[in-house]
Amino acid sequence: MSHFQFQTVSNIISGLGSIYELKQLLQAQGYQKLLLVTDAGMIQQQLHLPILEILETIRLDYVIYSSVQADPAEHIVLDAVTFAKNEKVDLVLGFGGGSSLDVAKVIAILAHPQQQQTLADLYGVNNAKSPRLPLFLVPTTAGTGSEVTPISIVTTGETTKTGIISPVLFADVAILDATFTQNLPVHITAATGIDAMVHAIEAYTSKIKKNPYADMLAKQALRLLNHNLGLVLADGQDLNARQNMLVGAMLAGQAFANAPVAAVHALAYPLGGHFHISHGHSNALVLTEVLKFNTPNTKQLYAELMCWLDPKSTGSTDGLCDLFIDHIQNHLDNSGLVLKLKDLNVPEHMLSQLAKDAMLQTRLLQNNPREMTQHDAQQIYQAIYE
Repeated sequence: MSHFQFQTVSNIISGLGSIYELKQLLQAQGYQKLLLVTDAGMIQQQLHLPILEILETIRLDYVIYSSVQADPAEHIVLDAVTFAKNEKVDLVLGFGGGSSLDVAKVIAILAHPQQQQTLADLYGVNNAKSPRLPLFLVPTTAGTGSEVTPISIVTTGETTKTGIISPVLFADVAILDATFTQNLPVHITAATGIDAMVHAIEAYTSKIKKNPYADMLAKQALRLLNHNLGLVLADGQDLNARQNMLVGAMLAGQAFANAPVAAVHALAYPLGGHFHISHGHSNALVLTEVLKFNTPNTKQLYAELMCWLDPKSTGSTDGLCDLFIDHIQNHLDNSGLVLKLKDLNVPEHMLSQLAKDAMLQTRLLQNNPREMTQHDAQQIYQAIYE
């Protein structure tokens, strides 16, 4: 067995109503002032009120930063850090989708009174260093798995995103409570659910750091997501299925935090950067074609996943591999997401630029089980154009 390392969040609390365990966690530590990091939508829908109720019950002072936007730009992150410093908070609680959780992670580092690093210093792998403020994360979507990853993604240019990857970003506590996800719009439920499935698949086939611990988590994640995605799309109020999706997304997050994602994400990022297509939707667009591209090097792995999802599956490795790709395509077809670039107003002349930009994602492409060239990337974009 090859050498591997596995790291994750030390305290994960999961279950309907588990947010109320926050009360005891906060009381035990004697915090002075909490920063709630979220977005305007969460405030508008009043999803944050149970958290405020807890804070007011235990008389813990708090402030709210609610200006997080999807694919947060540097100026948003820096504004949030300045706010946190000015308020002299000693605890950060990220509440929302992946963007809010990612911003909360960065705040926890840069707002620590003894932290000397700047935002620019953090970009890359293992550049972010301690100290940081205590960090609690509460996801409201079943997709990114950000609550259990050491990764924060920041939009650093007009069309580019840059990752901050460091164990320092692992939260102290992650709370998974599906009551916060039950009113998600169908298209967000679909896009985030597919995103989580991609995390599981890419972790299981990751080239460099694939390991048995991540494999176990990826398989269990994919089984939960596979079984429950259709249920939550059909009935958004199915809280049992919602909780299963949340746990599935978390397990997939643990998997890819240790066996990193690859070409699906590399090709998805330029779509988000240029055309503001959501991250999960971008992954969904390129997923099947990347699976087909990787097949020469992943047949056995895809066949294993098919047998895991449906133990009654039989046939050759090639046949099971094809069945797995068809199975994933069926999820995409039933997601309600638009799956052609032309229908999303992506100009055909931009495909070459998208391919060029995808090649810049070397951090991701090095994990792909099959080497991908710019020509390969452009062919994939062309295949999903119309």
